[in-house]
Amino acid sequence: YVDAYFKMAQAGKITGAKKKLDRFKQVYAFAMGSQELYEYIDGNPGLASYPVDYTNNPWVVAQIDDFVSINACIEIDLFGQVCAETVGTRHISGTGGQLDFVEGAYKSKNGQSFICMPSTIEVKGQIQSRIKPILSPGAIVTDPRTATHMIVTEYGIANMKGKSTWQRAEALISIAHPDFRDELIKEAEK
Repeated sequence: YVDAYFKMAQAGKITGAKKKLDRFKQVYAFAMGSQELYEYIDGNPGLASYPVDYTNNPWVVAQIDDFVSINACIEIDLFGQVCAETVGTRHISGTGGQLDFVEGAYKSKNGQSFICMPSTIEVKGQIQSRIKPILSPGAIVTDPRTATHMIVTEYGIANMKGKSTWQRAEALISIAHPDFRDELIKEAEK
């Protein structure tokens, strides 16, 4: 729970009123922020701090209708496998609760899971696509292709749910940077 949620709650934007599970409670595993945030949390009956094995349990998340998860990643391949932890073998981040919330949102009634990223990255002065034919050697799969739902770049949204391998590739190519689309098509055909 962070200051942004505190401010949204103060504005009446987060109430928990529409949830069937933990109704009228804002549930979180940990909090970090300003002194004002800690004062807001202290003794607040509208907040509930639970263990991470509850808050991040995909089965629990899936019980919340219309659940939306928003995560980021480093790269994705044309199969829809998401890497959010490494650049090749170089470790950047941990998994956190990403897969938990991706799976929970995917299984939630009317839920949606979004993986968001810019379509390109500059590496040593060279622009590279973050949508790749296959993940970089050594890259860790954070989210398997069977769990990915909506992939977002500045060029649109690709819905992966229920798509064949070729349909996934086509959808991802459509949201890749235009300078890389022809190359990705050739690689997909291989």
